[in-house]
Amino acid sequence: MKILQLGKFYPPSTGGIQTVMYDITEVLNNNDVICDVLCSNKNFTYKEEYINNYKVMRTKTFGVYFSTSITLQMIFKLKKIIKQYDIIHVHLPDPMANLALFFANLEGKKIILHWHSDIIKQKYLLKLYEPLQSWMMKKADKIIATTPKYIEESKYLQKYKDKCAPIPIGIDENKLISNANKVNKIKEKYKDKKIIFSLGRLVYYKGFEYLIKSAKYLTNDYIILIGGAGPLKYKLNTIIIENGLENKVKLLGRIEDEELGNYYEASHIFCLPSIVKSEAFGIVQIEAMSFGIPIVATRVDGSGVDWVNEDKISGINVEIQNPEALASAFNDISNDKIKYEKYCINAKERFQNLFLRKEMVNNIIHLYKEVLL
Repeated sequence: MKILQLGKFYPPSTGGIQTVMYDITEVLNNNDVICDVLCSNKNFTYKEEYINNYKVMRTKTFGVYFSTSITLQMIFKLKKIIKQYDIIHVHLPDPMANLALFFANLEGKKIILHWHSDIIKQKYLLKLYEPLQSWMMKKADKIIATTPKYIEESKYLQKYKDKCAPIPIGIDENKLISNANKVNKIKEKYKDKKIIFSLGRLVYYKGFEYLIKSAKYLTNDYIILIGGAGPLKYKLNTIIIENGLENKVKLLGRIEDEELGNYYEASHIFCLPSIVKSEAFGIVQIEAMSFGIPIVATRVDGSGVDWVNEDKISGINVEIQNPEALASAFNDISNDKIKYEKYCINAKERFQNLFLRKEMVNNIIHLYKEVLL
């Protein structure tokens, strides 16, 4: 069994899809399944390298436009190498990978689509792209969705429910570690404060402005820490200043991977305040759950975010764009010690039961074997 993972980028490029591609590829190769990667580079240079005995082919790109890496070389490269593989595992959304698939000779090949999210932002371009996307979905042997909820609520997946398999994203339970001294330093820095931690790129769909404004409805017992970099840093900082929240909300900037575990460990509650279904899953939620931290998330129409965080079990889900509702959820969890401890235990158990990397890959291997029968 030889597998090709096909997607937009691959680590060290960061992002949720890249992380999933990496985890699948690494674990497959550690389980004697040959798996290589075809993706685009970040510049106009072709690069081929071996990582832990598997091949990563990065095709040269003219740049990223409308969230799509424009790499014509990917089309020619896939046509050239496709005969070497039994299954092409395509990570979406990625119109370029879809186009490469369209021009390749698919005879005798099995196609698995990994549907991380619908295309949300580029609505007008989507109308032009939809016929190509429909062709790909008809060609697919199986479509992986990251939650059962996404299958039910995506207007695209609904048409192909018979092909869909819900396989939640899983992470390595040892991926993030904490250092007791560093955790204590964070707690000491924000002494006598309950830390509400959030993490993500500072972009529109993350809803950080509503998390910031929730601080207006919280006592001084709380501090909100937001980790991440992005284009909305200046805007979010302006919101903090205009609302006089400099002592209650801190933008931490990018947190290095080796430090992330310390912030999760030091946190009282984790919050994912996303507002649009571009946030289809929210890997940061399961990272927080791995530390046994209660979650406050939002009910985003069409997204799996509020499936990952089970309401009244691992935390609380509230309506989007509602600072008061976020603050109320923080207080609800914090003011009842028994409830807080219950959510801590349930969050950890939910992580162990549903979101382990080895289980994700085992389910994918099972799917591979099913389509090859």
